[in-house]
Formats: sequence, structure tokens, C-alpha cells
Amino acid sequence: QLEEASRLLGYSKENIKNAYTTVVNKFNQLNDTDYIVKIGQDLYPSLLEKTENAPKFLFMRGNVDLLKHPIISVVGTRNPSAEGVVKARKLASILGKFRIVVASGLAKGIDRAAHEGALEANNPTIAVIGTPLNQNYPKENAELQEKISQKCLVISQFAPSTPVQRWNFPARNAVMSGISLATVIIEASETSGAL
Repeated sequence: QLEEASRLLGYSKENIKNAYTTVVNKFNQLNDTDYIVKIGQDLYPSLLEKTENAPKFLFMRGNVDLLKHPIISVVGTRNPSAEGVVKARKLASILGKFRIVVASGLAKGIDRAAHEGALEANNPTIAVIGTPLNQNYPKENAELQEKISQKCLVISQFAPSTPVQRWNFPARNAVMSGISLATVIIEASETSGAL
């Protein structure tokens, strides 16, 4: 069907073939145990499904049963004060004692502190990321992302072949909010994506 696709789309057969190969190779980077969940399926988070712009697919790595528990997002600035870091860690620790799962965006600063606070207290955490599962941002959080995927849950709305763009991160924030009962902003400037 390459000939017909080329004619209909106006792209050369070579370009279509290269794009196809890229997508297949990127999807092959997913783990056998990763989940690709379509809206409407049982594993798709029910709160998120009710939102206006719920993504059609979610890509998940880890313990999907965490989505059955109450979730609260803990977010904030990438450049927090020392007090902000302490507050994020402490809140993540306390929420876990009440069987509440802490979600955050795996960014620098408050997000990282919230994830680490939960893990240090042996509480579950969900990382909702702005990249595909097979990528890391920021790079210094790659090890933390791997740890969360093994012990807890990492969620992305971006297919493995999706390029990372600036708009991915506000979209990620919407998904994080959509799976949560509430969002706690620890510290944020007036122009912060957390707001």
C-alpha cells in the first residue's frame, strides 16, 4: 500500500518508509511488561476519562494497581527553597501513611522532592512524565524514573516515537491533574506551569 499512501499523502515512498521504520523501532523499545491503554478500557484512570481533553492512549510502566487508590499531586517550582523541598518530602511521607498515592511530574525541584519523599517512606508514587516512556527529562532524573517504574508507576501520554516538545509538559500537567483528587502546589512563581 506504499504506492497508494504516497499518492494520497503527497510524501515520497522513501519518506513514508523511513517514518514507518522509526515508529516501529521506537515502539520496540517498550518493555514487554509496559501497558498501552486506550480510553474506555478498564485500566484507563476513571477520573482522567471524565476530563475534556483526556488523551486517547496512555503508556504505563510499573504497578498499574496504584491507579485504584486515591491520588494527590504534589507539584511546584523547579527552583525551590530549602524549606520547599522539606515540605514536599514531608507531605509525600504523610500522604502515604493515609494510603494516598503521591503523583508528580518528575521535574527538577519540588517534583523530585515529592517522589523522593514518598520513596524514602516506602510510600507509592506515580511519575507523570512529559516524554515517552523510553526517554528521560531531565537527564539527571533518569535513575529516579527507573526506580519509580520498578517500585511504583510511570505514566506518559506520548507514544515512544513522539518528539519531545515544550507543549508536552503543560499537557503532562493536565494528565497529572486528571488522575488526582487534588493538587498541592508547594512553591510556584506567577508564571509557573504548576499554576
